[in-house]
Amino acid sequence: MNVKALLVAFFLAGSAQAQSFAGLGEDADGFALPVLGEAFDFPTDHGPHPEFRIEWWYLTANLMGADGRDYGVQWTLFRSAREPRAEKGWQSPQTWMGHAALTTPNAHYAAERFARDGSGQAGAQASPFIAWIDDWQMAGSDTLDALTLTARSAEFSYVLDLCALGPLGFHGQNGHSVKSAEGQASRYYSQPFYEVAGLIETPEGPMEVTGTAWLDREYSSHPLGRTQSGWDWFAFTFPDGHRLMAFELRDSENADYQAGSWITPDGTLTALGPGSFDAVPLATTRVAGRDVPTSWAFTFPAEGIDLTVEAINPMAWNDLAFAYWEGPIRYSGSHTCGGYLEMTGYERVA
Repeated sequence: MNVKALLVAFFLAGSAQAQSFAGLGEDADGFALPVLGEAFDFPTDHGPHPEFRIEWWYLTANLMGADGRDYGVQWTLFRSAREPRAEKGWQSPQTWMGHAALTTPNAHYAAERFARDGSGQAGAQASPFIAWIDDWQMAGSDTLDALTLTARSAEFSYVLDLCALGPLGFHGQNGHSVKSAEGQASRYYSQPFYEVAGLIETPEGPMEVTGTAWLDREYSSHPLGRTQSGWDWFAFTFPDGHRLMAFELRDSENADYQAGSWITPDGTLTALGPGSFDAVPLATTRVAGRDVPTSWAFTFPAEGIDLTVEAINPMAWNDLAFAYWEGPIRYSGSHTCGGYLEMTGYERVA
């Protein structure tokens, strides 16, 4: 699910509205909408979809350093359209935003980039595949089976090589991912089977790392219900090769909406609907003036999963123009594993 629409709303409705999620539940205003049953067209769909209002290429990685410590990496490129038309050059209504972050057990670093379409400063193409903003790049094979990921800021950098050991996963009904009881939806697929090796650098110095990564691809024009205010998104990577994605969209007037996917090592995906799992906050952390749940009890009874989820660094707050919590997590209980957690829509406490 990821931060996606919260951030891109900046280009649609202005920063004040983006902070309150206004605009995410509005009508699509002439933009394309996801169609249930429509087939994907690869490699074309790995590239941009200017007929849709919002889109993102979103990767998170759980890493282990040569020093034996846990690290986390995030890389995201967002595309937004102000109008439902596609033009080249400076007349294009497309705009771009990039986020990159690196989390250690005792520090969190995040950076942000903005670009206008038509300048060559940012963009994406399907073949050969590349998504970029300035010198930040995600590039590789047309199938996304092999990627190189780079980002750099004044405080951190990383260069990672990724190799997929399993197929793409298509969430919801073959990639039609419903987000509310009203039927708002996105086109949503993932590559959750990457193995990773590379180099990160922080003020502490360079560090060789290995681990796993998860890529989300999603596009839509009307992604949330009118009264939905934020979400909690979990991605679990189990040592036996299983994967689990689960998100809960919080609603100010109606029942919170749940969905997700259980993925076997061979890539078989089972869609999860409301009531399939429970995610209950156990403890909060005061971060950036907000009380954010950084410890959770997570249960998925159908597969005997009963976990206590803990943030590796509870202060993993992306203190950017659009602020949210995003960081690596570890779990214990019925299974021992790692993953990523994203939380949006938590308001500042008075």
